[in-house]
Amino acid sequence: MVVVGTLKPRVTDWRLVVGSRLDRVRADLVALGPPDPLDQEGQGWREVAEREAAVVDDMINRGEPRWRSVASWWSGWHIERAWRSLHEAEIAAVAAGNGFLGRLPGLKARVAENLPEDDHRRRALEGLRPGEFPLAVEREIVVDALRAAFDASDFAHAGSRALRNKLIATSVVLFAVNTLLGVLGFVDPRMIPMCVSSEKLPTVCPSGRGAGASDVWLIQVLGAFGAVLSAVVLLLRRRPSLSPYVMVGYQALIKVLLGAALAVVGVLALGAGVTTGLIGVASQAALLVWAVVLGYGQQIATRLLDSYTDRVMDQARPLPRLEGQR
Repeated sequence: MVVVGTLKPRVTDWRLVVGSRLDRVRADLVALGPPDPLDQEGQGWREVAEREAAVVDDMINRGEPRWRSVASWWSGWHIERAWRSLHEAEIAAVAAGNGFLGRLPGLKARVAENLPEDDHRRRALEGLRPGEFPLAVEREIVVDALRAAFDASDFAHAGSRALRNKLIATSVVLFAVNTLLGVLGFVDPRMIPMCVSSEKLPTVCPSGRGAGASDVWLIQVLGAFGAVLSAVVLLLRRRPSLSPYVMVGYQALIKVLLGAALAVVGVLALGAGVTTGLIGVASQAALLVWAVVLGYGQQIATRLLDSYTDRVMDQARPLPRLEGQR
């Protein structure tokens, strides 16, 4: 049956990462060899791994009707379902064999990535010694620690998605505000005056020919240009991330839109005489330069957002840090 109006799955970073780890799970299952008839619990875990691997395969290869793709992108349900099922498959693949304690160093490193040092499940895993407990008990210790670690990673994914959606909503609001300011200034330049005057200096307008309908738009463009400079700095210092949600584009968009709005507000403040005695605008060129500077000034407000986003993205990393990384 042919489904009309569906989208083929895109090749995205998170699909590549999930797909490669899914191949690793299947390779681990093959390496286990034939099931041990005396280990019924291990056989059960093998079936769980195969079932969850099938779910992951469906999530990364499925197509959706176009009208549903936007809702799926917003909710991120297919991304998070793929990661959760992948984590369950990885846990089951580890628990399916009876030689998983040979992988204990790697398991400890993965758990230490997401659980604090005082977590009892992490401490139990790190204190585990081969042969100290029956196989069933050792298996439960490993499974509990891995589940807790992966749950922390999955919750971090949900947190990064929520942050992404907030950034998008904020961008929409800023875009609407900037558009409204530009339209009001175009309809009646006196409504949002962009000219700056003082007692000792002549009146200066962005267009250079008195108040004009395009003054607000011009100031917004220059303010956005100043914000672009700070967005370039953000891009240069941004570390590569394999998180399924990439924030840097939305952060840059907010900087640009906020820079445009702050440039308008700043020029209004100059025209209102707020900076009298401190800043004097003697020419059109000086006024336009100040619009760029005011647009760049949004960096002060967005620095906290950048720091918070960095913390969220650090928690949402799907791959463990290498030894020595911070």
